[in-house]
Amino acid sequence: MRTHPCLIPSTIVVASIIALNTVPTPVSAETLDDLYAAAKKEGALSLMGGGPAGLYEPWVKEFEQRFPGIKVTLQAGFSNILNPIIDRELAQHKLSVDLTIFQTLQDYDRWKKQGALMVFKPDGWDQIDATFKDVDGYSVGVAVYAISYAFNTKQAPSQMPRSAMDFLKPEFKGKVVTTYPNDDDITLYLFHTIVQKYGWDFMDKYMATSPLWIRGHLGVARVVASGQAEVSFDTMANVTLGLKKGGQPTDVAFPSSDPLPIWPQTTAVFTDAPHPNAAKLYISWFLQKDQQARLGTWSVRKDVQPPAGLKPIFEYQLANDFRSFIINDKLVQEERKKFESYIGKPKGEPIIRATDPLMPQRAGAS
Repeated sequence: MRTHPCLIPSTIVVASIIALNTVPTPVSAETLDDLYAAAKKEGALSLMGGGPAGLYEPWVKEFEQRFPGIKVTLQAGFSNILNPIIDRELAQHKLSVDLTIFQTLQDYDRWKKQGALMVFKPDGWDQIDATFKDVDGYSVGVAVYAISYAFNTKQAPSQMPRSAMDFLKPEFKGKVVTTYPNDDDITLYLFHTIVQKYGWDFMDKYMATSPLWIRGHLGVARVVASGQAEVSFDTMANVTLGLKKGGQPTDVAFPSSDPLPIWPQTTAVFTDAPHPNAAKLYISWFLQKDQQARLGTWSVRKDVQPPAGLKPIFEYQLANDFRSFIINDKLVQEERKKFESYIGKPKGEPIIRATDPLMPQRAGAS
């Protein structure tokens, strides 16, 4: 029996209307001109960046030149040192920070659950790989970094290591440097992938080689380039390549049998940001293809080619599960303690700038 349109039950009509109203309405990304007009009224931007200041300073300067009238305040340092400052300000409802660019993806997961982040999907969102952004739009990667090998070209080994096990060879005794896995989250992830594959026996053998330790990946890259260490399996590829570009005797290599740890250096805008439009402007501008093509590392965008000499990131054998690892707090705390039982507590100051003094340590040294 055919139902006449006028006789369709009212409950069906109401249900249909509700269903239509619950479908998310696509929102067009704001243009740079629109964001700039709003940001100029704010006049400032406060940015916290995890890692060496040199990763941010050139971009901040360029942003200020591109968008006159917006003064940027940059605070760079270890993410796990900066995030307690933000947590304290959030608790006191006195937030001074607009956006962060951090390695510590667990912070974004936590801030999202707390309702501290706003949804923002900048122009080009669809070009960003799903593994480099929050599915709901609360955070997004702005660059892809990798932990590769580094070597001093003046002291280059006859055969470059291709796996973590190669660094255990007698020829490298006392000549390897890394950051502390109990101090740096991505190095913890690196060592996690190693002991998962080779067992904790790797650490016994590695410690027997008298390795050097320093706080921060800029420190690792500089120690190798200076010749204080010959090799490392724990450098940020873009940092070492930057030193190479500046004429220093260093270069990178990639493992052939071990996975390459990567992560998206990630940003988000706080719900209570004092300058939200300036924050959204910075992210939108930084994620444009013109800027992404000049990062010196891999872009989060699918439509941007990698730097010369590097393959597209997904052509490497990857360890691309840093987010899942680092939000597993129980596992992370257990491994930090276990690595600390081998190495001891971190020593020295974090290496944040190119002028910071280098004082690599050996475990047990005073």
